[in-house]
Amino acid sequence: MNQSATQYDRFMEGLVRRNPGEPEFHQAVGEVAHTLLPFIDEHPEYREASILERMTEPDRVVIFRVCWEDDQGNIRTNRAWRVQFNNAIGPYKGGMRFHPSVTLSVLKFLGFEQCFKNALTTLPMGGGKGGSNFNPKGKSDREVMRFCQSLMVELHRHIGEHTDVPAGDIGVGSREISYMFGQYKRLENRFTGMLTGKGLAFGGSLVRTEATGYGAVYFMQNMLERRGDSCEGKTAIVSGSGNVALYCMEKLEQLGGYSVTASDSGGFVYDPDGIRGEKLEWLKRLKEERRGRIHEYAEEFGCEYHQGKRPWGVKADLAFPCATQNEISGDDAQALAQAGTFALAEGANMPTQPDAVEVLRREGILFAPGKAANAGGVAVSGLEQSQNALRISWPREEVDKRLQKIMAEIHAQCVHWGEAPDGSVDYLKGANLGGFVKVADAMLAYGVV
Repeated sequence: MNQSATQYDRFMEGLVRRNPGEPEFHQAVGEVAHTLLPFIDEHPEYREASILERMTEPDRVVIFRVCWEDDQGNIRTNRAWRVQFNNAIGPYKGGMRFHPSVTLSVLKFLGFEQCFKNALTTLPMGGGKGGSNFNPKGKSDREVMRFCQSLMVELHRHIGEHTDVPAGDIGVGSREISYMFGQYKRLENRFTGMLTGKGLAFGGSLVRTEATGYGAVYFMQNMLERRGDSCEGKTAIVSGSGNVALYCMEKLEQLGGYSVTASDSGGFVYDPDGIRGEKLEWLKRLKEERRGRIHEYAEEFGCEYHQGKRPWGVKADLAFPCATQNEISGDDAQALAQAGTFALAEGANMPTQPDAVEVLRREGILFAPGKAANAGGVAVSGLEQSQNALRISWPREEVDKRLQKIMAEIHAQCVHWGEAPDGSVDYLKGANLGGFVKVADAMLAYGVV
């Protein structure tokens, strides 16, 4: 066993011992540590200050009970968390997730990733994440309102525009953000930008809904342009059918490409003619207004529906996993390579398993990790904070222009830190080092705090 492997094993053994039973968090830290430990060895100021050990320990974790009453008058109880991971470069920033799968491990993984992602945007935002094991699916608007109001009774003590600025995530859309913002305003008697993803009528930003999907495609375009190529004429596999997937498809179409797949928890559809134009608009209505299932698209347009399957064996040029974490296995990555896919940008957080990442790199497939490729959402959240602080609202073109510039800057940082002597770019290494150095330098400047 070589020295770097021994060092990695020692580091990870200590992390697992301190954080037992948190596999998602272990995975996220492990992926970053592979890149950072050799770099830290070459820069003893980070090693002597134990920067990585300190970065993997959240500043604080708030855990609390949320009691609420359903429509039948039953008292229901859920658990909620807010993980405030690192505020070295700005207030904590990261979404709130409502889903039965939410655990402390999931939120720590997301909060840790958020530190790097937010640093890469060049905006002054620290990393955090929160959520609850509450499931909004199937609940009435009144039930969701009562849950959100109860949650905010406790959460409002720990957040604020200069402290911690939550946003939406899985299960937390405009409805949930609105209920939480209204309760915060009621409790604090202040109208301030302490949540992002708000409605346009009360401080929200244009392009925020589209930002994560748009940003993933902008990053892909930057990767391809560096190789003298573009999204023009390319076919793509897109997983998911939420905001990220839908607006990834929209921006891809605007740049001359198109998606041939979409999916949900039931399976995926394959439309070789492309999910674009009127068909994409129909899918948006299905998912955003009717909250329908993806098989209805296949029934409407007469294309293939694969129940219980994922789309990674479909022949296409590009891939955008936009559903959830760990959706691409090593076998899936091999199927992508065999189908001719040559570039992948993560629209979701950590959708590619570690063995799949190795396959993609071995096969020479361009791989853009989520901390770089899906940073568009938090970037526009940061722009929303700026607009709230200035009491102004930028037009759509201005926000989109700023988003494009931020994604180009993130790409440039990845190239700077990840370029090899032969001109190839390890985007995973570049994103990890680019995000780390900014946060680490701030932590060094503060001393031991």
